[in-house]
Amino acid sequence: MDRIFFDAENQAAGRLASRAAREALKGKAVIVVNAEKAIITGNPTFVIKRYYGMVDRGSPYHGPFYPRLPDRMLRRIIRGMLPYSRQRGKQAFRRVMVYNSVPEEFSKQDFIKGGDISAPKYITLGTLAERLGAKRTW
Repeated sequence: MDRIFFDAENQAAGRLASRAAREALKGKAVIVVNAEKAIITGNPTFVIKRYYGMVDRGSPYHGPFYPRLPDRMLRRIIRGMLPYSRQRGKQAFRRVMVYNSVPEEFSKQDFIKGGDISAPKYITLGTLAERLGAKRTW
């Protein structure tokens, strides 16, 4: 199985997610590293309010459960780009792996880096996770 490696540093999370989802649907294993450095453009105050609304929605016992860690947030964004309720989307989603930082086993790989975003207002997924109450920092 072909594997494709993405570096999420200074890339827009949505654009990266759409590229990763497209490659996963083609049958490739997708590995994304540096998830905590992916960015979401927009006013950070409004982005935090929007994501806090998603995290705080529902019941703590019955859900919906929205992740607070950056690697799981980015994986959830990728899931939104896939038809995950169908068999084809489920199989594609199993081929997607997202990591904070770069694991030792992938340190010598060549990563696909997208164009850096030059937005005046943005927030990284790592900062967003800290503001949402993630239990660890990176």
